[in-house]
Amino acid sequence: MSAEESGSQAATPFERLGGEQKVRALVDHFYDLMDLEPAYAKLRALHPAELHGSRDKLFWFLCGWLGGPSHYVDRFGHPMLRARHLPFSIGIAERDQWMACMKQAMHELRIDESLAERLAAAFFNTADWMRNRGG
Repeated sequence: MSAEESGSQAATPFERLGGEQKVRALVDHFYDLMDLEPAYAKLRALHPAELHGSRDKLFWFLCGWLGGPSHYVDRFGHPMLRARHLPFSIGIAERDQWMACMKQAMHELRIDESLAERLAAAFFNTADWMRNRGG
């Protein structure tokens, strides 16, 4: 019986996704694609040569953002995403590459389509908020 059928609170996106193991797989696949696919070159250029720290920070952040453990907040406090991204030149192209890379990662990991659509909409709002220039 699902949580909804039993009358208890609905599963969080974190739970629906499959918990920490699946969030880690999504983050790792996202960064693997970003590192390998020429279509994501502008996005890749914003990151350090070694991606281990970036992978961990996105994993920690997404766990909490999706309704799971607050790993990021426990380590660093409030995410302050926009402030933390201000040093990087992020425009529409970078936003769109981030979104395309994440959508590709979700698709290739066979994330449930309805969940992937909901996540993509939420990711877009956040990615668009990170923009600090027009182009």
